[in-house]
Amino acid sequence: MDSKELIIESGRTESQYWRDLWKYRELFYFLAWRDILVRYKQTAIGMAWALIRPFLTMVVFTFVFGNLAKLPPEGNAPYPIMVFSALLPWQFFSGALSECSNSLVANANLLSKVYFPRLIVPTSAVIVSFVDFLISGMILLGLMAYYNFVPDWRILTLPLFILIAFAASIGAGLWLAALTVEYRDFRYVVPFIVQFGLYVSPVGFSSKIIAERYSEQVRLLYSLNPMVGVIDGFRWAILGGESQIYLPGFTLSVGLVILMLVSGIWYFRKMERTFADVV
Repeated sequence: MDSKELIIESGRTESQYWRDLWKYRELFYFLAWRDILVRYKQTAIGMAWALIRPFLTMVVFTFVFGNLAKLPPEGNAPYPIMVFSALLPWQFFSGALSECSNSLVANANLLSKVYFPRLIVPTSAVIVSFVDFLISGMILLGLMAYYNFVPDWRILTLPLFILIAFAASIGAGLWLAALTVEYRDFRYVVPFIVQFGLYVSPVGFSSKIIAERYSEQVRLLYSLNPMVGVIDGFRWAILGGESQIYLPGFTLSVGLVILMLVSGIWYFRKMERTFADVV
């Protein structure tokens, strides 16, 4: 039976860390697949929850912001499509935060027994939220068919904004995963961040409202929320037509996403050696 010899030397694991990520890719696949299988296990309707939750949220937001508050849609797009084009990246981001933050604590037994790059654990947790994202995308297709809405060429740029959403999810997720190992208080902080973020991000309304009602400085300040750039990008790509991206704010949001990703990797790597002792 062939077996590979694993040699752990002082300083060697540090220099070969990124190579080890590729070497342990099967563990990444296994953890992601395991989490997908158990996510809806023993539920009565299984993965249908991935459709029901965003659909009901879209219905409530359309009723509250579109019908009661009488907020205008973005361009000529139907209000439910405008809401759902923002709900998709937000649910992906919020789901990834929740999965990542608890991923290291949930795999404590694995962390304390064998060596592997710990970065695999939170990044594999993001894949679970991405599967929900893909399933929820079917609702958007259904809404487009119902309202006879045809996107223009901008829809081809959607993968770019999905990559930005991935970067934001992994960056914030790495910070929260490392902090949750050290401070279990973050188990209670993360649900608050997710709930609060849903209402301060332009999910139920268009970010154009900020431009119409507040000054340029306030609009830039609002763009400090990295999900503002992601959501505006999704709407620009999906709605097309009169939907526009506020470039200064978008640039600021994307810059913050990159900073969050780089600093998240740095902090995670810095704390990684202590995980097995603390978790």
